[in-house]
Amino acid sequence: MKRTNILWITALVLGWCFDFLFWKQAPGINFAIYVVLCLAGGFLVLRLNGLKPVWRALLLLIPILFFAAVTFIRMEPLSQFLSLLLTLGLMSLLAVSFLGGRWPWYGLVDYVSRFAGLIGSMLARPLMFQAGRRKAALEVGGPAPASRSGWKRFWAILRGVLIALPIVILFATLLSSADLVFAQRLNDFTKLFRLEKLPEYIIRTVLILIGAYALAGVILHAAQKSTDEKRIGEKPLVSQFLGFTEAAVVLGAVVLLFAIFVGIQFRYFFGGQTNIGVQGYTYSEYARRGFGELVAVAFFSLLLFLGLSAIVRRISQMQRWAFSGLGIGMVVLVGVMLVSAFQRLLLYEAAYGFSRLRLYTHTFMIWLGVLLAVVLVLEFLRRERLFPLAALLAVIGFAATLALINVDGSIVWQNVARARDGQILDVPYLATLSTDAIPALVQAFQSSDLSSGTREAAGAALVCREYGATKRVSSDWRSFTLTDFLGESALRPVQASLKQYKLLEDNRLTSVISPSGTNFDCFGSSLGD
Repeated sequence: MKRTNILWITALVLGWCFDFLFWKQAPGINFAIYVVLCLAGGFLVLRLNGLKPVWRALLLLIPILFFAAVTFIRMEPLSQFLSLLLTLGLMSLLAVSFLGGRWPWYGLVDYVSRFAGLIGSMLARPLMFQAGRRKAALEVGGPAPASRSGWKRFWAILRGVLIALPIVILFATLLSSADLVFAQRLNDFTKLFRLEKLPEYIIRTVLILIGAYALAGVILHAAQKSTDEKRIGEKPLVSQFLGFTEAAVVLGAVVLLFAIFVGIQFRYFFGGQTNIGVQGYTYSEYARRGFGELVAVAFFSLLLFLGLSAIVRRISQMQRWAFSGLGIGMVVLVGVMLVSAFQRLLLYEAAYGFSRLRLYTHTFMIWLGVLLAVVLVLEFLRRERLFPLAALLAVIGFAATLALINVDGSIVWQNVARARDGQILDVPYLATLSTDAIPALVQAFQSSDLSSGTREAAGAALVCREYGATKRVSSDWRSFTLTDFLGESALRPVQASLKQYKLLEDNRLTSVISPSGTNFDCFGSSLGD
C-alpha cells in the first residue's frame, strides 16, 4: 500500500467519528451513518492505492446497507440484534473477499479461517506493515520512510500552534468584550477543556486510537489478504472414513422411524381442531406440545444428513444414488413433520394469541423449510458444497423477514383481529412491546370497525406502555430512530383522548381505568398460557 498517510488519516477520522457518534448516545441512526462512513473510507483508501473490488464482493453491499438501516427503523429486540450482527458479519465478509470475491463458494472452514485471519490482522497487521516499510527502505538504501517526514511535519504544525495560541487568545478576548453572544459561545467552548473532564478525554482518546488501529488492520487485510487464491474448503476437512453400509443402516433406520411416526399419526396429523380429542389430548396439549419437538427433529435431521454426506465413502454410482435416495426420503418426511409443526403453531396462535416468540418460531420454520428444499435440490444436483451459501442466504432471509413484517406491529394486528372475533385483547402483553407497535395500537384505538371494548383496550395498552416505557438516554439527532418518530407522530392526535384514562398505582399493581369505567391491568400478561 503506497499511500500510507491516507490510510492512517482515514483510520483516525473514522475513530473520531465513532467517538462523536456513539459517546453517551443511545443507538439510533448513528450506527447506520458510521457503517456508511467506514465503507466509504475503506473504499477510498483502497481505490487511491489502485485496488478495486470484484463485482461479487460488491453484491454484499446490498444486505449490508439494508441491515444497517434496519437498526434505526426497527426497535424490536431480535430484529435489531440480528441486523447489527449481520451488518458487522457481512462487512467482515466483504473485507476478507474484497479482491477475490469468492465468498459464495466458501465452506465452513473457509469462513472460520478467513474471519480468524481478519481478527489477526486487526491485532497485528498495522505494526507488521509499518515494520516492513522501514525494513524495505533500509535495505534499498533509499530515503527515510514517509513516516519520518510526517513527524517533521507534525512538529512544525505543533510549533505553529504554540506561536498562534497567545495571538488567538488576545483577539478572542477583545471580540468577547465586543459581543456578548460571542462571549457566551466562547465560554461554552472553553468548558470543554476543564480539568475535571481530563479522565474522560483520556479514555475517549485511547478508544479513538484503538478503533483507528483496528480499522487500519481491516483495510490492510482487504488490500493484502483478500485475493481468495485458494479456498481451504476445496478439500474436505476430514477424510470420508465411514463406509456406505454403516451410513445406509443409520439413514434407513431414521427414515423407517420417521415413516412409522407419520403413518401412526396421519389420522390426526393434519386434522387440526376437529381431531383435538383424539387419544385424549386437550386442546392446549395438542396445540403447544408438539411443534417445538418437531422443529428440533427437523433441525437435527438436517445436521445428521449433512454430517453423513461429508464423511461417508460412496464408491460406485449405485451407492451415490442410494445414499441420495435415503437422504431425500428422510428430508421429505421431515418436511411433512415440519408442516404439521407449523399447523400446530397456527392452532396455538389461534387459541392464545400472537407473541414475539411465536412469531419468531413461525418465521424460522418457514425458512427452515426453504433450506430443507434447497438441500434436496443441491443433493440431486451434486452441489453439496453450496450448502454454506444456502444457509447464509436463509439466515439473511430470516432476519430480513422479521424486519420487513414489523414483528411488534404484526403482533398487535393479529391480536386485534382475534379480538374482533370475540377474544380478549391482552393489554399487559401489548404494553410491553416496542415503539414499533405504537402506530398499530393507535390505528386500533381510532378504528370504527372495532367494538368499543377493543378500542378501549388498545387505548389502555398505549397508556400502560407510556407509563412503563424505558426512556431513551438522549434526544440528540445521533440517537434518532424512525420508529420513535413515527410513534410520536401517531400518538400526537390521540393524546387528548388518552388523558381521559386514569392511572392507578400502588406497591404491587398498576392499572388504568377507561372512560367507560373498565379496569385494565398493566402487568401480569397471560398470553403465554
